[in-house]
Amino acid sequence: MVTLRKGIQSLSVISCALCCISSAIGNAQATPGNTEPASQPISITLAEAIRRAQQNEPVFVTALAEQRSATIDRYLTKAAMLPSVTYHNQLLYTQPNGGVINNQSSPVFIANNTVHEYISQASINETLSVKQVADVRAAAAKSARADAELELSRRGLVGAVVNLYYSVQSTDKRQTLFEEALRESQSFTDQTQKREAAREVAHADVVKAQLQQQQRLRDLLDGRVAAEKARLELAVLLFPDPRTPYTTLPPDQLAPMPTREEVNAVASTNNPEVKSALASLQQSDAEVLGAKAAYLPDLALNFTYGIDAPQFAKRGPDGINNLGYSISGTIDIPVWDWFSTQKRIKQSKIRNQAAHVMLTSAQRRLIATLDESYSEAATAREQLDLLDQSVRTATESLRLTNLRYTAGEATALEVVDAQSSLISAQVAQADGMVRYNAALSNLKLLSGNL
Repeated sequence: MVTLRKGIQSLSVISCALCCISSAIGNAQATPGNTEPASQPISITLAEAIRRAQQNEPVFVTALAEQRSATIDRYLTKAAMLPSVTYHNQLLYTQPNGGVINNQSSPVFIANNTVHEYISQASINETLSVKQVADVRAAAAKSARADAELELSRRGLVGAVVNLYYSVQSTDKRQTLFEEALRESQSFTDQTQKREAAREVAHADVVKAQLQQQQRLRDLLDGRVAAEKARLELAVLLFPDPRTPYTTLPPDQLAPMPTREEVNAVASTNNPEVKSALASLQQSDAEVLGAKAAYLPDLALNFTYGIDAPQFAKRGPDGINNLGYSISGTIDIPVWDWFSTQKRIKQSKIRNQAAHVMLTSAQRRLIATLDESYSEAATAREQLDLLDQSVRTATESLRLTNLRYTAGEATALEVVDAQSSLISAQVAQADGMVRYNAALSNLKLLSGNL
């Protein structure tokens, strides 16, 4: 037994020596001129984290591209209703057949007008149809739906960033709590060992204290892994290199809860899911109109001004005027298409009925989601006071239990239970704060205030 104790003492001396040597080496490496100083962690606010995530998250960037593309499509459909202007220039040469008509050589191809033909004309074309009006309405509805889908994507991204941001704070807080708990358990272990050496307590107290210390050490190691995982998950959305060191900023004060009336009033007019469903219904209505437009005639107008003559000149050799204009109008009346238009109308009406169901479902889901989110936030806010009381009670309980144990009136098991109760209460308090902040952020997202 004596030999074992001497061996342990020797190991302790060697460990202390190694620690001193490592510390000296570390200080030497940290001196200027040897290595570059470590980069300072970047301080990231919640708003900055959201801004960075919007630049790096591919789903949101894709939704943004779709929204911009839909805006351009809406412009293109409106532009298609306006007259188009084309300046056409052409030179046509045809082999002569040897004949002469009106002092001009006749071409070998009877479809061509003359051997030399010069065309230089400005052409204005306009087509009027109900289908164009339906296309404009459909493009406007598609653009509105793309706006709503972009807002949905933004809110989903913001919600993910908020949860990850507060998860980082929660895991960091847990790690700090586990470190404090480990120091507390180490102090208790030292106390039991001293009292065992003084023959005041049995060796069982030391065993219980060591088991508690080992459990706190495992909790600390697990907490470090969880903290590192949470930090990497958030860093993937924020930085090109997820290993970039950064810190988050806790809120200065507890944000107040909005009233239910305020949330309902804002969310009812600013909900992207309802807007998306409404835009889908409007697009479906436009598709029905476009399908019915196939029964109606189309009017095409053309105005052409320029030259189409054997000479590229304003007047010909005999003073004939080569410069002039022409106007044409065409009406195409649909007669028979083997019921294709009827089937397209039926097809568009089927989609229109589905769009109606989607709109009513989105409205019902909005009501349920608002109630669920508000109840979650309100409950989390009420529990914060209870969690604070639990931490104060557990802290006082541990203090009193330590005093009773020092006086020999309590057992080591009671101290261990008091330590476990305190760390459990502190972890629950940290989780409760994260739960309230996340629930409040989700409520702000639903109301469009975040």
